[in-house]
Amino acid sequence: MELQASDQPFAGVDPATVSFQAEVPEVLLASMRGFIEQHPNWDQYRLFQAALAGFLVQNGLKNRDVTRCYLANLFPAQPSFRGR
Repeated sequence: MELQASDQPFAGVDPATVSFQAEVPEVLLASMRGFIEQHPNWDQYRLFQAALAGFLVQNGLKNRDVTRCYLANLFPAQPSFRGR
């Protein structure tokens, strides 16, 4: 996995956002695409953020910001889960 922090973020992108690339098995990628096709309100970014934050929360990470990120991706219409 390759992580990159940009010194010059894209316009409109949170400067605390980090881009990265990861190799995933073809079956996982196909499943992700299938899910996104069946759920048009999801995209690859939202799905990955929810999956990563959910994994961390479910495995004992005690961080309110990560929990908030997880909930905000699961319930995007709920403004109380968005930033402070």
